Amino acid sequence: MNEKKPCRKELLDWINIVSFAVDDTKLFLDTHPCDQDALEYFHEFKCQRIQALNEYAKYYGPLTLDTADSQTERWNWINEPWPWQEGGC
Repeated sequence: MNEKKPCRKELLDWINIVSFAVDDTKLFLDTHPCDQDALEYFHEFKCQRIQALNEYAKYYGPLTLDTADSQTERWNWINEPWPWQEGGC
């Protein structure tokens, strides 16, 4: 089965959205550490962020050290467009 490669820009946009949600909720939890709804929200978006970062790394190379795998040939990300450069789908 042939996998469809996701659009780089859309994937980066999604990573930015879920990263903002995680960071914003983390700040809220600093002052409301016992808010169970906020904790659930944080964990949900943290998982979505990890999944999105792993998917990006799979197709375009790692964005963070967490998704860099020293066992692969993906250390050559210098040859790819940088995340802030216009890429295309």
